Amino acid sequence: MAGALDRLHGLNKVLAVTRVLGEELGMPDRTLAEFVIELEQAGSSEADFAKALDENEADFEPDVVHKLYMAIRRSNAAGSSGPRVRAAAGGREEGGEASQVGAALPAAAGPGLPLALGREGSQGDGGYQAGDRRAARDEDRSLAAGEGRAVTARPELYGIYRGEATRVNETAVTVRLSRDQFSSGEEFEGIVRIQNVRAGGAFAARGGADAREHVTRGDKVWVKVISCMGPKLQLSIKDVDQATGADVLPQRQRAVASGASAASAVGAHASTRSLVSASRSEPGYGTAPSVASAPGASSFGAAGAAAAAGAASSGEAQRLSHRPPSPEQFAVGQLIRSGVLPAEMYPSFNAESGVLDLEEEEEEVDVEVVDDEAPFLRGLGRGAADVSPVRVVKNPEGSLQRAAMTQSALSKERKEVKQLQQREMLDAIPKDMSSGWLDPLATTGDKLLAEEVRGIGGAAAGADEGEWKAKQRSTAIARGKISTLSIREQREGLPIRKLRDEFIAAVRAHQVLVVVGETGSGKTTQMTQYLAEAGFTAKGMIGCTQPRRIAASSVAERVAEEVGCRLGQEVGFSIRFNDVTSPETVIKYMTDGMLLREYLMDDELKRYSVIILDEAHERTINTDVLFGLLKGLVKRRPDLRVIATSATLDSDKFAEYWFDCPVMRIPGRTFPVTTHYVTQPADDYLELAITTVLRIHVTKPAGDILLFLTGQEEIDDACEKLNSRMKALPASIPELLILPAYGALPAEMQSKIFEPAPAFTRKVVVATNIAEASLTIDGVYYVIDPGFCKLKVFNAKTGMDALQVVPISQASAKQRAGRAGRTGPGECYRLYTQDAFKTEMLPSTVPEMQRSNLAQVVLNLKAMGIPDLLAFDWMDPPAPATLAEAMQNLFALGALDEEGLLTRLGRRMAEFPLDPALAKTLIASVDLGCSDEILTVVSMLSVDNVFFRPKDRQSLADQKHSKFHQPEGDHLTLLCVYQAWKDSGFANAWCFENFLHGRTMRKAHDVRKQLLSIMDRHRLDVISSGKDFTRVRRALTSGFFTRAARKDPVEGYKTLSHGQTVFVHPSSSLFQKGPDWVIYHELVLTTKEYMRSVTAIDPKWLFELAPRHFRKVDTHEISRRKRREKIEPLYDRFNPPDTWRLSKRLM
Repeated sequence: MAGALDRLHGLNKVLAVTRVLGEELGMPDRTLAEFVIELEQAGSSEADFAKALDENEADFEPDVVHKLYMAIRRSNAAGSSGPRVRAAAGGREEGGEASQVGAALPAAAGPGLPLALGREGSQGDGGYQAGDRRAARDEDRSLAAGEGRAVTARPELYGIYRGEATRVNETAVTVRLSRDQFSSGEEFEGIVRIQNVRAGGAFAARGGADAREHVTRGDKVWVKVISCMGPKLQLSIKDVDQATGADVLPQRQRAVASGASAASAVGAHASTRSLVSASRSEPGYGTAPSVASAPGASSFGAAGAAAAAGAASSGEAQRLSHRPPSPEQFAVGQLIRSGVLPAEMYPSFNAESGVLDLEEEEEEVDVEVVDDEAPFLRGLGRGAADVSPVRVVKNPEGSLQRAAMTQSALSKERKEVKQLQQREMLDAIPKDMSSGWLDPLATTGDKLLAEEVRGIGGAAAGADEGEWKAKQRSTAIARGKISTLSIREQREGLPIRKLRDEFIAAVRAHQVLVVVGETGSGKTTQMTQYLAEAGFTAKGMIGCTQPRRIAASSVAERVAEEVGCRLGQEVGFSIRFNDVTSPETVIKYMTDGMLLREYLMDDELKRYSVIILDEAHERTINTDVLFGLLKGLVKRRPDLRVIATSATLDSDKFAEYWFDCPVMRIPGRTFPVTTHYVTQPADDYLELAITTVLRIHVTKPAGDILLFLTGQEEIDDACEKLNSRMKALPASIPELLILPAYGALPAEMQSKIFEPAPAFTRKVVVATNIAEASLTIDGVYYVIDPGFCKLKVFNAKTGMDALQVVPISQASAKQRAGRAGRTGPGECYRLYTQDAFKTEMLPSTVPEMQRSNLAQVVLNLKAMGIPDLLAFDWMDPPAPATLAEAMQNLFALGALDEEGLLTRLGRRMAEFPLDPALAKTLIASVDLGCSDEILTVVSMLSVDNVFFRPKDRQSLADQKHSKFHQPEGDHLTLLCVYQAWKDSGFANAWCFENFLHGRTMRKAHDVRKQLLSIMDRHRLDVISSGKDFTRVRRALTSGFFTRAARKDPVEGYKTLSHGQTVFVHPSSSLFQKGPDWVIYHELVLTTKEYMRSVTAIDPKWLFELAPRHFRKVDTHEISRRKRREKIEPLYDRFNPPDTWRLSKRLM
C-alpha cells in the first residue's frame, strides 16, 4: 500500500509540473515534467536546480524556474505530511495505511473510514456526535483567536495569519504574510479585493468604496485565506476581528469539514469523485475553493488535481456568472431521505436548527444613478435647462419632412420583404444531406454537400446586384480624369492662377483673409505653393487643415508630385495615428483635429507662419474650435497669417467674425444651369429619382448623371432597381453604367466614378453628399436632387447619437446644382417644390458643434487652459445644457474636480487622441493589470467595423464570425479576432478567409503601435492579464459606466443614465444570450435603438468603480426604478380602460 501511495504522490508531482509548463511555456509534456523533477532531485537548492537547467540548455526565464521549483517543493511537502485521524469510539490514533489513503484520496474513503479535514476532529461511524461538535466549535474559536495555531509549510485554506499591507490601490490591497508563521521560512503574498476589505474593527470607520480609505501602506492586518487557487492567495480582512485576530465567520470551516464527511460517505455509495462543491465560495470571491484545498488535506486525486489546476489557470472560475449545481450534494440528500445515511451527514446540518437549506443565492444588487450634479455647474446640470436635441428641420410638418418619414417606412418595408424572401429560399434548401448518399439509386443531383448549399440564399439575393457591381470594379485606383498635359500646364490652367499675385499681396497686407472659390478652382493645392514660392516658409511652415483624413493624404500626395519631391520631405501630411513629415517639411497638410493636438502642446504654434483652414463651410467641431483659438492667437502673434477657404461660405458672416477682414473670390469654371422643380410633393422620392434617371437616359442628349441619395442602403437599392429596369428596355437603348459612391466603398471601386464612360454609354453616379464639394466628377451634365441627407444628431436627453434623414439646406441645394455646370450647360432636377425650397429648408446646415457630443471638446479646451467655456469666442455657441452634460460626464469619469478644473487623470486622458471613455479605460487598465488586452480592444474600437458580410455569402460570413464570439461580449470578441490575426502572422489572406477587412485590421495595428508609444512616453506599464477576462471587463466598466444598461422585464434593456429603451444589435455575440447587466460602446438608431459592442458586467462594479455616478440601493429601501413600476392587469379589449379600478366600480 505504501508503494501505491508513493506512486500517487509522484503522479501528483508530475501533474503539478506539467501544469506549470503548460501555463508558462505552452508545453504540457509529461516526459519533460519527469525530466525536470529528476533535475530538481539531483540538487539541494533552487540555485542548484537553475544551474542544472542551464547545463541541459533549458532556456527558462527566472520566474519560470522559480515556479517549477516551488511546484515540486509543494508536492514534496504534500506527499510527506498527512492528517492523522482519531476514531471517536476508542479515542485511539489511526496512523495506518487506510487513513493515509483517505487523506490522499477523499473519494476513496467509505463510511467505515471517516476522514477529518481542517483539524483533528472527533468522528464516529455515523458522523459527528453533538458533544464532540460543541468541542469542535470551541477548538475552532481558540484556533481563530490565535491560540495554539499549528505552524504549516504554507498558508492553508481558512487559516488566519498576520501580515503587512505592501500595496494599496482603489480596488485591492496586497498583503505580505510574515515568514515566521511558516515552517518553510518563505514569504507569501495575497490579494484582498475591495469587497473583502471593510472590516468590523479598526477599518470600518475609515470611509467608502475605495480600498485606500480603509487601509494604508504599512498597516499590520489580520487576514484569512479564502482561496488557494490561482497565482496568488485570495485573502479577507473583513472576516477577522482586527483587534483580537479572531475568526468572525468560523462556520466556513465547519462547512468544509461537514462537506468532506459527506463526500466520504457518497464515495462508498454513489461516486468516486470528491465533494468539491461542498465548500461554497462566499459572494464576491470569484473562485470556489475545493475540499482538497482545505487545511489538512494532503493532495488532490490525480484527476481532481488536473481539473482544479486547469480551472484555476484558465480563469474559468472567475468567468462563471452562476454557480453550477452539485450532483454529489444532491446524491447525499437522496441517501439521507432514503434512510441509508443519518441526517448528521448532510453538509448543512446544524446541531441547533437541524438540516438547513443553505444553498446560497446570488445577492440581488440594485443600482441607481446619483442625482447630485457636479458642484461647479451651479444649476446648469440635469433638469435645469432644456436638453432636447437641436432642431435640424425648419418645418417639421412640411412636405419634405413627411416625405423623409414615408421613405424611412418604405425602406423598412422593403428590407423586411427581402428578408422574408431570403428565409423562404433558405427553407427550400434540403435539410437532410445524408438521404441522397444512402440511396443506391439516387442521381448525381441528389447527392449534396453541406458546403455546396451553405450561402445559397445570400447568393440568390445578391445575384442581380453582382452584375451591375461587376461592371464598376477596377484593379487600379484612379485619381481623376487622365490628362495629357504636363503638370506645369495643368497648374497654369487653373482659375486661381490668374489671381496669384493678387492673392500673395492680400496675404502680405492682411493678417486674416477669407477666400471663396468653387471646387476645382485650385485653391487647396495651389495656395500653399504660391505662399512657399513667395518666401513665407522662411518664418515657419505653411499648414493647411482638411476636415477628412483621406483629403489630407491625397492632396499632400498631389502637391508633392507637383513640387517634385518625395512625400514626407518638403511636403507631408499628418492625420491621426499617421505622421508623414520630416524636419525638411515646409508644406504640411493635416486634419483639423491634428492642429488642435499641436495647439495643446504649443498654444503659440511657433512652428507655423501661415495657417489655412480649408473647407471651412463644413463647420466641423474641430474647425469651430480652431476659429476661436486662432482668433485669440492672431492678437498675440502679429506675424501669423490665417486664411479661411471654402466652396460655399457665408462670406459676410465670416468676415464679421474675423475682425471685418477682406474677402477674396475666385471665379470658377461654371456654366449656366437650368433648374426644374416638381409641381406636387412626392411621397416616394426614391422611386421618382429612378424614374427621372431613366427618362433623362432615354430622352436627353449625351452627358453623365449625378444622383444624390442619403446612404449606402438607399444607394444599393436604387442601383439594383436601375439595373433590373434597364434590362426591360429595348436593346436599342444605349447602355447605362451604374456607379455607386459612398464612404464605406473600397477605394478601388470608388475610383471608377472618375474615369470617363466608354463610348455609346452613359454614366450615372449615385452618391451621398460627399459629392457636393469633396469630389470633383467631370462630365456631369444632369443632377437629380431629392433634397435629403443624413445628419448625425446628439440627443443630450438620451445620450444617443442618431443618424436622421433630414431636408438639406438651401446652401447645399445650390452646391448640388452647381455640379451640373462644371463641364458645360447643365440641368438640375429638384424633386421638391419651389415653395418647399423657400420655406422648408434652412439657409445653411446646422453646425456640427450644435448637434454633437462635446465631451472630448470640453476635455481638450480644459487642457488648453480655458476655464470658462460659456465665455469662449464661439462663432455659433453650443447649447449650455449640452456643455453641462459633457462636463457632468467628465466629472463622473474623474477628469474634472469639484471646482471644474482638470485633474491629473484628466490631463493624462487629454494626452490620448481618444474619446474620454476610451482614454479612461486605457489608463485604468494599468492598475487592473490588463493594459495589454485593453490596448488591443481600444485600437479595434478606434477603427471602422472589421467584419464584413457580402450579400452573396452572408451565412458563410456569419459562420466564420461566430468562431470568434466570446461569452463575455463583443469587446472580448474583438480581442480574440486581433489575437488570432496576430497568430496568423498578420496575414491578409487570413482576413479574406474569415471575412474581415484586412485594411481595417492593419489600421488597428497601426493605432495600437501609436497608443503604445504614448503609454511608453508616460511610463505606463503594459501588463497582460492572461486568461483572466474579468479584469478586462472591469477596466471597460471603469470607462463606460455611463453607458450601462439593465435588462428590462418588458422588452430589451433600459439605460441606467437616461432610462432609454434599447436593444442588443443582432450582430452582437450576446444577441440571444440576454445577460442582466451590460455596457455598450455606442447607440445607433436604425429601425430600433441598438447597442453596439456589448459586454456583460457585474452590477457591483458600477458603484465600486464609479461612486460619483452610481450608488448601491439599500435592500430595505425602494429604489426609484421600482417606484416607477406600475402593476396593471392585462389589456381588456371588451371593457373601457381603467374599469378594473375600485374607484370605477363604485361609481
